[in-house]
Amino acid sequence: MSRKLLLEHINVPGINTLEVYRQKGGYRAVEKALKTLTPEEIVEEVKKSGLRGRGGAGFPTGMKWSFLAKPEGVARYLVCNADESEPGTFKDRYLMTYIPHALIEGMIVSSFALGAKVSYIYVRGEMMPQIRILEKAIAEAKAAGWLGKNILGSGYDLELYVQPGGGAYICGEETALLESLEGKRGNPRIKPPFPAIAGLYGCPTVVNNVESIAAVVPIINDGGEEYAKIGIGRSTGTKLISASGNLVKPGVYEIELGLPVEEFIYSDEYCGGIANGKRLKATVAGGSSVPILPANLTLKYANGEPRLMSYESLSEGGFATGTMMGSGGFIAFDEDQCIVRNTWNFARFYHHESCGQCSPCREGTGWMEKVLHKIEHGYGTMSDVDLLWDIQRKIEGNTICPLGDAAAWPVASAIRHFRDEFEWHIKEPVKSQQQNYGLANYANPIEKAPVTEEK
Repeated sequence: MSRKLLLEHINVPGINTLEVYRQKGGYRAVEKALKTLTPEEIVEEVKKSGLRGRGGAGFPTGMKWSFLAKPEGVARYLVCNADESEPGTFKDRYLMTYIPHALIEGMIVSSFALGAKVSYIYVRGEMMPQIRILEKAIAEAKAAGWLGKNILGSGYDLELYVQPGGGAYICGEETALLESLEGKRGNPRIKPPFPAIAGLYGCPTVVNNVESIAAVVPIINDGGEEYAKIGIGRSTGTKLISASGNLVKPGVYEIELGLPVEEFIYSDEYCGGIANGKRLKATVAGGSSVPILPANLTLKYANGEPRLMSYESLSEGGFATGTMMGSGGFIAFDEDQCIVRNTWNFARFYHHESCGQCSPCREGTGWMEKVLHKIEHGYGTMSDVDLLWDIQRKIEGNTICPLGDAAAWPVASAIRHFRDEFEWHIKEPVKSQQQNYGLANYANPIEKAPVTEEK
């Protein structure tokens, strides 16, 4: 069994309440931080831990905190990014639903470390149940003296607010989130200045993901060096993975980073293999914005060595043969799934969610959706595949925020690894409407059942 830091008590009845959370050791990190540590010491512990942002980018959290400007007499803010909108990603929602005090405790410790006296949790607008759960938990914490004036007699004051978002994927980008939080249209800002210098209301601001902030609690409780012993290399600690698709046991799993991908997919402790006895065709390892990989490159590097669930291992080989850890939204496709249809679905999402500020993204996502629609619905031409490749190439790297890249990468990787399936849709327009292409020969999906030779 792998070690659990965030979900250890997730199945304890009443763990969403302050009383039960306290019984299980909750708010010890706040006591330790406010009574025995300075803000600088907390930042140093987070640096020692090697914690990397769990929202997708994977940037070292302690380093991000250390960039925060501290001009005299100017307010500082901590904003929790709970605008979880990436298709295939639902681990933050799970954490907020079942153990909300873990996030609130992390917000208190992190706010103290950053010198923030007002902090916000920005939650995707559609997550009304989670918003109500958080507001109830904040009220409990405040009534018990964990929030408000002079917390634990330390002289530190903190007010914590939940802010519903407008339901826009673009507001997951930190500067668009800040624009929305200020009451404006959620368009990304041009950087610099970065939020650490001029963020919310023009003041120094840190924006962190839900899981990143919750992870601060075990780091303070156990120490940064102990946390760093978990995981592998620069991928330290545990990671929440949202597993979905054609799996026997989809759900949210907490893994120690460095777990073999094959073990995560096929072991009974985790996903239990591919549903209905089918074979694995492809995976999206980190949410819809990362490159899709065929089964052989999901399980192993191009040189045949096993691939691991870590930031470095998943990206091994670059985009030619690798992918990204991303937000941890792990989607498995079995042999009956259509890569063209799934790529078109992703493209529809990114076209819909583009804020329209940058021409390459505004126009390019629409073109990709239309061309993929043509191919999927049986009236594509061979030149459409090259056109798609050209469009995604002109979007990537040419936009203010990463949404353009997020839209381009799935299309590029689908063509790179499954071009034969795209061409089959074009060559066999009638057949492609009646059946799926199946497995590409080079996908080499793993066979778990023993193969018996015919006599």
